[in-house]
Amino acid sequence: MSDAATGRIGGGDSAFRPLTVALMLIVGILAFVATLVLGAFAPDLRSGNNGGTHALSRAAIGFSGLYRLVEATGRHPRIIRNDHEFETGDLVILSPPDGTTNVSLPIQSRADKPTLMILPKWATKADPAVTGWVRYVGLYPRDVPERVLAPGSKLTVTRRPSGGAPLIVPETMVDAQTGTPARFTAPRPLQTITGAGLQPVITDREGRIVLGQIGTDLYVLADPDLLSNRGMKNADQAQAALALLDYLSDTGAEGIAFDVTLNGLGHSPSPLKLAFAPPFLAMTLAIAAALLLAGLHALGRFGSPQRRPRAIAFGKAALVDNTAALVRKARREAMLGGRYAQVIRERAVAAFGVPARLRDAALDAYLDKLGGRGTFSDLARAAETADDRRALLAAAQALHDWQGEKNG
Repeated sequence: MSDAATGRIGGGDSAFRPLTVALMLIVGILAFVATLVLGAFAPDLRSGNNGGTHALSRAAIGFSGLYRLVEATGRHPRIIRNDHEFETGDLVILSPPDGTTNVSLPIQSRADKPTLMILPKWATKADPAVTGWVRYVGLYPRDVPERVLAPGSKLTVTRRPSGGAPLIVPETMVDAQTGTPARFTAPRPLQTITGAGLQPVITDREGRIVLGQIGTDLYVLADPDLLSNRGMKNADQAQAALALLDYLSDTGAEGIAFDVTLNGLGHSPSPLKLAFAPPFLAMTLAIAAALLLAGLHALGRFGSPQRRPRAIAFGKAALVDNTAALVRKARREAMLGGRYAQVIRERAVAAFGVPARLRDAALDAYLDKLGGRGTFSDLARAAETADDRRALLAAAQALHDWQGEKNG
């Protein structure tokens, strides 16, 4: 029995109506695309607010305040998450979390490009009350910041009470937008450095180096509190921080790049991400449009599924058709010839007023006398003796014509 006979196709409550299937496909495709996009950009979407010493951290030792300040003043900041981005000509700010971090790659990549290295100062632990915040444990041992550039550059770190005294800065260290000179106040305590080949840029009143220069383009900031979120809470310090960055960028740099790879937030290039970024984005959109057009073409070509016919149709005509189909399938058509002749005989009796007493041969003889192109008895005998479908059809047609001739 067909599906149509059991009511499984085309029902009003079917779970597989065209609209339902279309919605399922749309939701599935959108979910798949969303998964691909999130997989490609997941590293970039991470907040990075983990209490570290980097530009994504909102902790006191982080530099997100400096990043937002640079962004708000139109100095074009960006985050470096890939080692290949160290080749940029912009000022790059490196802030390793401790002395065990390997900084050789960015240092070598930026041998002739402006780079600011910020040394670590504070040992902290996560604040359980606020996500991304930290609590001070104390100052790092002095050998922790000393090992950051070792063994290439041997630095000696010292710490002294500063009393919040002003620091000595170059006269040319001014805000490039407002012309305001930098006025730094020494953090408490003040961390300073000394070392062979280290040229002072910013010092305290005793000449101890707070910001030093190694070679022509590498700058080392001994005390991170000048630029950290802790320092940005003071407006004068924030203004001085901008002047410091402008001073270091005075080499034709067009922006300021904050590195987070040294803090464990970098990632390698993703081929999947390339598909959703220029110039390959155009190719991705073209492929998506081609797939959409192919799907629409398939729907227009094939249309909705065609229903299977019922195994058993309704009505008398259907019953006759089904019976005839069974007879044909059994190849018993020839056995119907005699019965068809009997039907024509009974119709002739009713139509031509044949006396009711006549039976069998007498009845056929009476019908033969009615004349015509053939006698009834011969036509009936041909129908009864037909042994195949073609002979039966010919005999039945002849009987039908005989009846029509008499009625006409």
